[in-house]
Amino acid sequence: MSQVIMRDGTRVAYRDQQPPPSPAPPRTILLLHGLAGHLGEWDALTPGLLAAGFRVVSYDARGHGASTRRPSTVSRAAHVEDAAALIGELGLGRVTVLGQSMGGNTAMLLASAYPASVSSLILVEAGPGGPNPAVPTQIAAWLDSWPTPFTSVGEAESFLGHEAWARGLEQRPDGWWPRFDRNTMVATITEVTARAYWEEWSRLTSPTLVVRGGKGMLPADEAEEMLRRRPQGTRLTVIPDAGHDVHLDCPGRLLAAMKEFGPVPS
Repeated sequence: MSQVIMRDGTRVAYRDQQPPPSPAPPRTILLLHGLAGHLGEWDALTPGLLAAGFRVVSYDARGHGASTRRPSTVSRAAHVEDAAALIGELGLGRVTVLGQSMGGNTAMLLASAYPASVSSLILVEAGPGGPNPAVPTQIAAWLDSWPTPFTSVGEAESFLGHEAWARGLEQRPDGWWPRFDRNTMVATITEVTARAYWEEWSRLTSPTLVVRGGKGMLPADEAEEMLRRRPQGTRLTVIPDAGHDVHLDCPGRLLAAMKEFGPVPS
């Protein structure tokens, strides 16, 4: 685990994993997790990406994981600039960007604002969305429902639904707690759900794969509208057995969809 200090002083923790030696230079994929997540969520997908010859860079978004817990801002612009700064700091050049949920929103805005940095885009359970002022209150209620501290990782996994989510917790003397601040999470999602991002979607130039979980939260009509508005640059894949966390529910199916799309060699 390494870190980059952003211009506003925010510390962003990242992991940079190299593929096995090969005559061909590695391509790079940048992985962006969702709200209240952490970079370890990509652990099940990473071996397949490394085996395919990718340099895999993942990071804890500001306010998450090992990054600064309470940054001075959690604006959409700040999240996008963090991703762009990391690409520049590590000299990644043009990258494939894969983002899930909130991370997908960041990935889409990055590709829209910095087209020269993004060779292809993969959005998992993420799209332009629309104004949904009820979401911050719903997220707050969800976070308030966590029976923290959890007495064990097993209890946390049972409640949260995935082992990877439980690994995102930190152990304290009285049990296991989130590494994020509840109010920071609510503030982070507030701007994401304040408006639609169709204008940014229309400005994309990179080939884009939209992955929807059949049991997920990305509405089917929104995904179809994304395809309708960018028919030449967009592919839509539905993984029927997956929920919102496609990368955790069906990592093998997600990798297969990425290989079919093209950025991941077969």
